[in-house]
Amino acid sequence: MKPSLASKLDQLTTRRTELEQLLSDPGVTGDLDRYRSLTREHAELGPLVESHALYRAALADETAAGELHGDPEMKAFAEEELASARARIVTLDATLQRLLLPKDPDDAKPMFLEVRAGTGGDESALFAGDLLRMYLRYAERQRWQTEIVSSSPAELGGYKEVIVRITSSAAPGAAAADALPPYARLKFESGGHRVQRVPVTETQGRIHTSACTLAVMPEPDDIADVDIRPDEIRIDTFRASGAGGQHINKTDSAVRITHLPTGIVVECQDDRSQHKNKAQALKVLAARIKDKQMREQQATEAATRRSLVGSGDRSERIRTYNFPQGRVTDHRINLTLYKLEFILDGDLDELTDALVSEHQAEQLAQLAEQ
Repeated sequence: MKPSLASKLDQLTTRRTELEQLLSDPGVTGDLDRYRSLTREHAELGPLVESHALYRAALADETAAGELHGDPEMKAFAEEELASARARIVTLDATLQRLLLPKDPDDAKPMFLEVRAGTGGDESALFAGDLLRMYLRYAERQRWQTEIVSSSPAELGGYKEVIVRITSSAAPGAAAADALPPYARLKFESGGHRVQRVPVTETQGRIHTSACTLAVMPEPDDIADVDIRPDEIRIDTFRASGAGGQHINKTDSAVRITHLPTGIVVECQDDRSQHKNKAQALKVLAARIKDKQMREQQATEAATRRSLVGSGDRSERIRTYNFPQGRVTDHRINLTLYKLEFILDGDLDELTDALVSEHQAEQLAQLAEQ
């Protein structure tokens, strides 16, 4: 381990001890906001400090075993202890480097998943419906909570556009240490998703290629975090279409918000209340504006360093779903899996794990360069 990393770990261990003292101070416990902030920091440092303690213990065991190695009667025992200690050192060193990686402040936030039909007409809309089901099934497997915020169904099935809000059902700190929240696990899904199959409307059995665009956006903590001036938006109300009973179809409950500077348009009509639709539309609008700003920043950074994962380019073709061959290929990491049926049923762990690991490898490479 680099001396700089060891020094940083010592500083963080000292900081956790300081936090334990602060959390027992009556002056801190009386300030609820500060107490929550310090409690969160204390919990985040826990796995790091505990792994650091185990790492130092393994180093001590290695030293002790090395001292015994010179004794002929203890040589065999010492060699076993040395091998065990060194194996633990390697494992814990990798764990510590991963835990020291910069944290994305958006990882723990609720997120919006937006699926839009692209090239391919009706077949693209049907594929959008397949993608929506895939992510909803995956969310169900992860025990996440989902809510369809806005949807525009297509005539032959599927969706022209659909937006889903996804949140973790676990209380902060209740999940397993390696359990990632929704945005942290799905943020690399943004981009172009392509399907190759025989459409249901194809009479001659020819394989067609269609595409959908996916956007994964963290929900801002507060709409005020994003600069949306009242004079820069236009709000229109109209009657909702589709299912929902007489009330939803006979009142102007649907809301369309247009952000004039960027041209971003958001519609929400899935709730009977115009006020709720407006509030939800403003949240989505704020998320889209923030997402646009992030993508522009990433594009600037990519000019000097091209990231393999998470470039934020919506036009980038990131994945192909090939039905005739039963395969799914992620083009960014050259991963091909011949389990299309399972993936479309929400078995995404192998894909998402590979993308998260690739991102962490990139971060470690950057850390090593510093």
